[in-house]
Amino acid sequence: MPEVIFAGPEGRLEGRYHPSDDPQAPCALILSPHPKAGGHMDHRIPVAMYESYKRRGFSVLRFNFRGIGRSMGVYDNGQGELQDAAYALDWLQSFNQNAPFSWVSGYSFGAWIGMQLLMRRPEVAGFISMSLPVNTYDFAFLAPCPASGLVTYGSEDPIVPADDVDRVVDKIRVQKGHVIQTHRVEGADHFYSNHLEEALDVIEDYLDENLDPRYSPPREMKYLEG
Repeated sequence: MPEVIFAGPEGRLEGRYHPSDDPQAPCALILSPHPKAGGHMDHRIPVAMYESYKRRGFSVLRFNFRGIGRSMGVYDNGQGELQDAAYALDWLQSFNQNAPFSWVSGYSFGAWIGMQLLMRRPEVAGFISMSLPVNTYDFAFLAPCPASGLVTYGSEDPIVPADDVDRVVDKIRVQKGHVIQTHRVEGADHFYSNHLEEALDVIEDYLDENLDPRYSPPREMKYLEG
């Protein structure tokens, strides 16, 4: 898990990068929760996402948004953080120029940033959005959504009510041939307390179904919550 420092729009950004052994492996970018709510790249959910793609043979990067850890800058209400994500994807792709496609996965605030990023980057072939904050941010920018993906959310989330997620996702238009799937994790809160393994099972199943079999490791190798 090499520590990396790369250039961002406001100075250096701090990350953790796993390069694939395959020079033609796809890429995955992992986006963290809200910087003002203690979000950082070593949060257990971004780490779990990172490890999942790593096991699948992807080159994968997670990083701290500006102002967190050793990343320079200050919080910029999402606009600057979207720029950070774009710079991170650029850096990742600069070392993986033969990658056939990229995926973006984010949790909460990071899921919102990820959905904006995929609108700007046609090489993003799929996404995973956990606890998408539909009651905090406007998702009208998805007009239409250019990639298929999965949205997971908890039935007992007091921060983003499950019915709000259903309502917003149902209204999102997608480009022809693409589908946004949703999965309500029964009993889970916003943080998947005591339900993270169940949520990850759903994500692993989705990735197995939507990726080439060569990117699907044996099920016994899956992440287990400790």
